[in-house]
Amino acid sequence: METRPGTQVHGEVAAVSTNAGAPTYRESKKAMGGDISLSVDESLSVDERSELGRSRRSVLPRSALAELVGSRQRPDPITLLESQAMSRIPELVPIRYGRMLASPWAFFRGAALIMASELGSGPHSGLGVQLCGDAHLCNFGLFGSAERNLVFDINDFDETLPGPWEWDVKRLASSLAIAGRGNGFTPADRKRVVRSSVRAYRERIRTLAAMRELDVWYTATWRQASAPRSPRKSDAPRIRLAHATAFRRCRS
Repeated sequence: METRPGTQVHGEVAAVSTNAGAPTYRESKKAMGGDISLSVDESLSVDERSELGRSRRSVLPRSALAELVGSRQRPDPITLLESQAMSRIPELVPIRYGRMLASPWAFFRGAALIMASELGSGPHSGLGVQLCGDAHLCNFGLFGSAERNLVFDINDFDETLPGPWEWDVKRLASSLAIAGRGNGFTPADRKRVVRSSVRAYRERIRTLAAMRELDVWYTATWRQASAPRSPRKSDAPRIRLAHATAFRRCRS
C-alpha cells in the first residue's frame, strides 16, 4: 500500500456539487471572496519560491494563522444554510438537517459553506493552490490507482476551487480537533494529534518543494516503510476500540 501527496487535481474544477449536503463551487467561491490566482512564475528557482513565501509573512504572520478573525458583517450561519437549501432537492433538506443535528462532528461535516464564509472574511496568505475545498479527515481514504496500487489520498473533490493553501489545512486541523473531542480524546491528546498533522504537512511540503513537478506527481511512500513500530500489546484493545468508534461516527 502506498500514499501519494494530495496536492494534485485532475480535470476541471467542479461547477456544481453532486453531494446533496455540500456547497456548490459557485457558493464556495462567493463565500471565500471570489477567485484566487494560481499563477506562479515557473522560472523561479526553489530558493526564490521559498523567499517569495517568506515575504508573505509581512502580510500575514504565521502566528496569525491560528487566530479567528471575526467580522461585523459575518453572515448568520442559519441564513447561509437556508440559502444553500434553495438549490437542493426539497425532500432531502430535512434529512440533511437531521443528520447535522446528530453531533458537533456531523454539523461540521455539513457546514462547509459556513467555514468557507468564515475563512473568506479574514486575511489570507495570498498564495493560491487548487484546494480540495472540504479537506476534513473523512474525505481521506483508500482507493485503487490506475497502476492497481492501493493508495491513501483525498477522495472527495466536489468542492474543489482555487484558494489560499492554508484553508485546506485549517479545515483538516479543525476536523481532527472536533472528531477527537467527540471520540473522548483528552485535550492533550487532541492537541498532539492536530500538531502532528500540521507538522507532517509542513515537512512533506518542504520535501516536495525541492522536487521537480513530474517527480512530485509520481512520488509515493510505501505504507509498510512509513508505519510506526507496533504498539504495546496492552494498548491494542484501546486502539481497536477507538478505531471502531471513530469509524462509526465518521460514517454517521
